[in-house]
This record gives sequence, structure tokens and C-alpha cells, in this order.
Amino acid sequence: MSTIRTRFAPSPTGNVHIGNIRAAIYNWLFARHEGGQFLLRIEDTDLERSTPAATQTVLDSMAWLGLDYDGEVLYQSTQRAHHLELAEQLLRSGHAYKEDKGGTGKGECVIFRMPGTDIGYHDLVKGDLLKKAEDLRDFVIVRSDGSPVFHLGNVADDITMGVTHVIRGDDHVENTFKHIALYRALGAPVPQFAHLPMIVNAQGKPYSKRDGAAYVGEFRERGFLPEALFNSLALLGWSPGDDREVMTRDEMVAAFTLDRVRSAPSQLDMTKLLWMNGEHMRRMDPLAVADACRAAMEREGLWRDGTDMDYFRAAVACMGDRIKLFPDMGHNAAFFFDEEFPYDEKSVRKRLQKPGALDLLRDERAILAAAPDFSPAALDAAIHALAEQRGLGLGDLVHPLRVAVSGTGVGPGLFEMLAVMGRDRVLRRIDRTLSTYAP
Repeated sequence: MSTIRTRFAPSPTGNVHIGNIRAAIYNWLFARHEGGQFLLRIEDTDLERSTPAATQTVLDSMAWLGLDYDGEVLYQSTQRAHHLELAEQLLRSGHAYKEDKGGTGKGECVIFRMPGTDIGYHDLVKGDLLKKAEDLRDFVIVRSDGSPVFHLGNVADDITMGVTHVIRGDDHVENTFKHIALYRALGAPVPQFAHLPMIVNAQGKPYSKRDGAAYVGEFRERGFLPEALFNSLALLGWSPGDDREVMTRDEMVAAFTLDRVRSAPSQLDMTKLLWMNGEHMRRMDPLAVADACRAAMEREGLWRDGTDMDYFRAAVACMGDRIKLFPDMGHNAAFFFDEEFPYDEKSVRKRLQKPGALDLLRDERAILAAAPDFSPAALDAAIHALAEQRGLGLGDLVHPLRVAVSGTGVGPGLFEMLAVMGRDRVLRRIDRTLSTYAP
């Protein structure tokens, strides 16, 4: 049995869209599952836009996502002479002809002659597809300026690379009928085709920059893990056939088959992606998570020099699954490190300016100052006892205390947070709050 070969063939014209990299992921998963080869071709024939920097963006995106390829990269611009040779072959065999298309006087194009028969194929995702002969029109394969058109270059290079399976977006479905005719006219084996569903927004429209982060580099800059983005994009149109969602790369390779790829469009859900990122963070070593959070804070100028690393790691662990992205530590948990933290006005009005709240806060301060054990369990028991003594609900004590030590009404478990902050820091913060809001 011949070796299965798939390929990713991006045009390096700027940022790498998630729809394109999702196609690369499916090609990679299929090749690795089948023990085949995953090849890379850079379609760099647009000389104005296909810059070295744009090509490097593609390579960097693939490397970040772990999409390793087999063999050398094929640069389409190096194949021009071969493309033109094939055009001449098609002219000689009668499968193509020359024409001054449109009568512009700018020179003759080479036009491929469709066979005049129906063309059908079995799409590995969409099933059997057929196009009638009368709907298949001749098309240009070499422009009047002598440059090969996409259709010729695409087919020629897939033949050169020995590609057995073409897995690409379903915007290429119509092109495939033309390509099959070209393969046959060139006497080459026709590969199998699989056209992937479109990625859409909440309105069912093609997902674009207007909908949020749309390029691989943007997700990387925002602090997403490559494992999480890879996992999420793999599930946009495919499932392993069971309830698994959070999967390792090896698990996806083992489970991936094209017959489980859906033909319907798939919606990118940013909330789900953030959840996925958090789940993959939870699988990391806690020290590595803390280091990554610190690095993100340093990049954004949010790191406080002199922060004790043991305290920082404990704070990261305390935030737990509230941290979905590494930069969240600097944005959502800055109160751990900033003694001059701002107070959320809504939380102050609701929790601290409620009649009797500051008197209760003074009582809590006394309890915390005298607590022989500053562990979460001991603090929980002490505050519970005070609530029972006063005939109050626990929330009447917990909410003002949280705002007093963090400035906000939301956050991790209060007693765990107090234990991480330590007695001295907690008491200083309560004193600051009382001096700020006490009448």
C-alpha cells in the first residue's frame, strides 16, 4: 500500500487565519494517524505580498502549534518552469488551447479544455458530488503575461509531491471539478479529496477579524496555550466519537478519522476556548503556570519587582480555575500584590456602606488578629462562629471582608485567599479600608 501524503499549502500573504491552520491540523492529524507524511508547500507566487516575513509568520505559527512537517518545504515560486512545461504538454495533447481572451490585444492565454463530460467524485467529508458537463466551462491556466494560474500550479505541485489526500476548506469544492479534469489530462493519479466545513461566528457568517481574534498570532499574544488552541480547532468540525473534549495531541492522533468530520459549519465559541485553555493550564506543573503568569505580567509591565515568589505561586494556586489565560493574573488578581489596590465602587456601596457593615468588619478584624491558626479551615470556623453569635448569615460577614482586603466583590475562596495573604497583610488592608470608609 502506498504511503499516505497530505499537505498544507498556505499563501504567505500576512497573518495565518484560524481556518487555514485548522486545515493544517486536520492534514497533520490524518497523516500521523495513518502513519503517513505531512508535507508543507508555500504558495509564494504573489511576489508583492509573499514576503520573507510573511513566510516566517507561517513557519512560526506551525512551530508554535507543533505542526512538524516531513521533508523539505516546497516553494511554489521555484516550480514555475515546470508549470509552464505542463501547460505546453496540455497544448500538444489537445487538452488546452491559446486565445486572446476578451480580445484585449495583450497576448494569448493558455486555456484548459474541459472534457465535455460530467465529473463526479466521492468527497471524504461531503459524500458523492457531481457536476454536469454543461456547467463545466473551459478556464485559463496560464495568463497572457506568462504566469501560471492557481489551478495549474496547485495540481502540478500536488503531483510533484505525491499527495494522496487533499484536505482543505470547502470553499475549494468547485475548484475540485476543474482539478480532477487536469489530473486526468496530465495522466496523473487523482488524489482523494476532503473538504472541511467553514468556521463561522454566532450569526453563521464566516468567522473574521470583526468577530475577535482570528489569527494564530493573536491567540498567542493573548496568552493562549498552543495545546488549547490546537485542541479547540481540532474539535471545530470533528469529534472523537465519545464525550472527550480535553485531549492530548497523542490522543487526537489515535482517534482522528475523516469519517468523523462533520460537513456542517462549526461556530467558534470564545467562552469555550477560554474554558479549554484553563483546562490545559490545569494539566501543567503548578510551578510552570506561575512562571508563565509572571512572564505575562512582565511583558505587560504589571510585575512588581520584589514580589516574593513563594507568595506569588501561592496566589496563582489560590486563583485556580479563575485564571484562564496567563495575563489574567495581572488583570484579575492584582490585588494580591498591590497594597494600594483600587476599590470597586459598586462593591463598596453594596457591601461596605450597608448599615452596620463597618462595625462588623471591626469585629472580624479582632477575630482575625486573635486567631491562633491562620489556616483556611480555622478562619472559616472563626467567621462562622461570629455569624452564629450575631445571628447573621455568613454572607453578611464574608462580603464586606472580601471587599476590605481585595477591593472587589469577586475572587477566589475567601478563607483560602486570607490564608495566602497572611495575617499581617490582611490586618493592614482592613485598617486601610476602615480609615477610608469609616465615618
